[in-house]
Amino acid sequence: MNPIKFGSLVVTATLLMGSSFAVGKMGLAYVSPLLLVGVRFTLAGALMALWVLGTRRRMPQTASGWGRIALIGLFQTTGVMACIFLSLRTISAGESSLLTFVNPLLVALLGTLFLGMKYRWSQWAGVGIGFLGVAVTLGLQLDLKTGTLFGLGSAVFWAAATLLVKRWSASFDIWVMTAFQMLAGGLALLVLGLLLEKPLFVLNAESIGIILYLAVLGSIVQFAAWYYLLSRGDPGKTSAFLFLAPFFGVLSGWLLLGEAVRSYVYVGGLLIFAGIFLVNWAPARTGAGSARFEEDRSA
Repeated sequence: MNPIKFGSLVVTATLLMGSSFAVGKMGLAYVSPLLLVGVRFTLAGALMALWVLGTRRRMPQTASGWGRIALIGLFQTTGVMACIFLSLRTISAGESSLLTFVNPLLVALLGTLFLGMKYRWSQWAGVGIGFLGVAVTLGLQLDLKTGTLFGLGSAVFWAAATLLVKRWSASFDIWVMTAFQMLAGGLALLVLGLLLEKPLFVLNAESIGIILYLAVLGSIVQFAAWYYLLSRGDPGKTSAFLFLAPFFGVLSGWLLLGEAVRSYVYVGGLLIFAGIFLVNWAPARTGAGSARFEEDRSA
């Protein structure tokens, strides 16, 4: 791929990933958290579902296939996004994005425990550096805020979804899986929003603009750009560029919300970026037993 085109798509995808945290926090002034993210992904999933149906892509042929897609949606969309938007009530968009994007480090741990995946020493060094970065980002404090726990929870759900996708995605058309997991997860979020919180929806130009940004640019366009990159290049090396997403999360929080970023957050963020880089951007395989993390087709 042309380097300029590659770089443009990387910046576009990761900018949309990161900026969605700040735009989402802006949306909380008009829509309650679970309802906001439920509307976002139900709309995005429905639009993508119409597209995949119109292009006659290969659909799952069994109930278990649809069940697997729904389960991925419950982890990738419902779990991850519920935790992110609940975290934004008490911590900054920058902090939430940094915590969410430690998910590749958790993939290494959970993949080793549950799937028998093997990693090089440099990748395990990346895991250690990354978690040190999390501790520094939190100011080495033991009194965690509720939002901090939700932020870490989003990373756990994302890592679990990654492992499910790695195990099952070969049996699905990736666009069909993406569309319907978003739709299933979005509908579940709408139900949770009605049951677990007092619904708030202020309908005006600002709230509509925020929802459209999150659903169209922050979900559909982001997915399209990222999947195109993964399909045209080495997934492991491409995934290393995910470290740009929390950078854009912190930057957009500063630009759009005026969030102050403490000096130790910069240090912790750099350590997290370095850890994710080491976990993802490993040298070529040296033997059949080595493993390389592949991107989870993020949200």
